Amino acid sequence: MRHLIDALAAEDVSPEDIAALPVPDSYRAAVVLADEAEMFAGMDTRDKDPAKALHLREVATPEVGPDEVLVAAMASSVNYNTVWSAIFEPMPTFGFLRRYARTVAGAAKHDQPFHVVGSDLAGVVLRTGAAVRNVKPGDRVVAHCLNVELTEPEGHDDSMLDPEQRIWGFETNYGGLGELALVKANQLMPKPPHLSWEEAACSGLVHSTAYRQLVSPNGARMKQGDVVLIWGAAGGLGSYATQLVLNGGGIPVCVVSSPHKADLVRAMGAELVVDRRAEGFRFWSDEYTQDQREWKRFGACVRELTGGEDPDIVFEHPGRETFGASVYVARRGGTIVTCASTSGYEHTYDNRHLWMRLKRVVGTHFANYREAWAANRLITRGMVHPTLSAVYELADTGRAVNRVHANRHDGKVGVLCLAPEEGLGVEDHELRARYLPQINRFRA
Repeated sequence: MRHLIDALAAEDVSPEDIAALPVPDSYRAAVVLADEAEMFAGMDTRDKDPAKALHLREVATPEVGPDEVLVAAMASSVNYNTVWSAIFEPMPTFGFLRRYARTVAGAAKHDQPFHVVGSDLAGVVLRTGAAVRNVKPGDRVVAHCLNVELTEPEGHDDSMLDPEQRIWGFETNYGGLGELALVKANQLMPKPPHLSWEEAACSGLVHSTAYRQLVSPNGARMKQGDVVLIWGAAGGLGSYATQLVLNGGGIPVCVVSSPHKADLVRAMGAELVVDRRAEGFRFWSDEYTQDQREWKRFGACVRELTGGEDPDIVFEHPGRETFGASVYVARRGGTIVTCASTSGYEHTYDNRHLWMRLKRVVGTHFANYREAWAANRLITRGMVHPTLSAVYELADTGRAVNRVHANRHDGKVGVLCLAPEEGLGVEDHELRARYLPQINRFRA
């Protein structure tokens, strides 16, 4: 890989030079292994250690299909789907890979006894398939994680509705946590030139997801003046949701879990903050019973901050732990927009608060290409900023994923892949200087 790193770092390298570079037969990547899929059987989710399941292995470089691109991955980041992959929940990802290999022509290479994980990427295009027209070798790109075939009519209104829609690096192989990565050409977008590799790599999945949830017609259709309750407002999804609400003229009510996280969201411009730990909210009195008195106490806390207003939108992603409270606190006619369910997939709520008060629950899942492109444009123009808080080496991916699993992180956790150190890849230094405090806001 040394020749690749040196060539990509050269200032005078041309697309022709990169196209002529020999691509190695194999590369290092963070993988989970099919023969270890039962290693955590019987254990509670909290006790599973992703670092035990993630291994740095040499894997064979995949063949590039007609609509595919091989990218030199300079950096990537950790998302919660990487946690799920590494603890084999809700099921091992190898079933996804086998189905992909069976049902899509040219996808047989994804069915392997290993799974290269990771759903974010910033890097340089090395090779393009015969049908690729939108990128060329040498292009600096970021990737969004929608892998879609678009051979069925359903996907042409909204590609997230395509029956062959998958999340790259979770439901497909050769994801971003490696020295190389294989993507569809329509996953790629221009890298924001004022950001380093690791900064550019950390936003794709969470920012696009938050954009669809809040801004898109496919989500909550946020408008100016909307009060938006944001769970986990200093985390990966929440830190971008907070910025989008502020940019769009909304009023974020940020729920956090510590004074430090409260300081982070205030630094982004949020004024209304609930420290749920300091307030001692316990929405479940035991494993099977929710405490509606706590929902009411939480709602009163929110109304005290907003001057008596209930949230127009509740930005939901914790799932089981918070969903009952979210349905309760949304205003009459309000919207609960949900994805992820990081605390559990089975949501229980009192339907009287939904049906009798005409509220809506909207499910969203990642974003289509248009939504991801719009989200990336906001970052490129300096209107939304990366929330990178920590960076690990590729060999320490297990530790990085463990940190996210244990919720011992703020914003996003990045991983250096081919980039030899932090801070490389910046092209527009003037724009960077203008926004440097915001770019570094989440860095310790």
